[in-house]
Amino acid sequence: QVQLVESGGGLAQAGGSLRLACTASGRTLGTDTMAWFRQAPGKERDFVAATTWTGFSTYYAYYADSVQGRFTISRDNAKNTVSLQMNSLKPEDSAVYYCARDPNRGTYYSRNAYTYWGQGTQVTVSS
Repeated sequence: QVQLVESGGGLAQAGGSLRLACTASGRTLGTDTMAWFRQAPGKERDFVAATTWTGFSTYYAYYADSVQGRFTISRDNAKNTVSLQMNSLKPEDSAVYYCARDPNRGTYYSRNAYTYWGQGTQVTVSS
């Protein structure tokens, strides 16, 4: 059974940093696309960042425009973990952050492409 468990959320001040982690179980990450999405109250679940297999023994990172240059996604296949380093946080980054996994490597920014989801972790950024 494939499971994803997020950790590392919490409260931060504007300009501060947080690091989220997603631990996968049930199967190795392999070449699956791994991503972070977020959902603020009353809004849709939006793409944040993804790491995808390039086919040349490397992974490529994609970011939403709103987090480009501030957030960094990384993966450690040996530990079956994916992390999201969030710097220069803004109040508008406040949301529940979800880890997602797509074994079929579909459209990385579409939530419909992802088969597995974590339960989410709350991030709150105060001004």
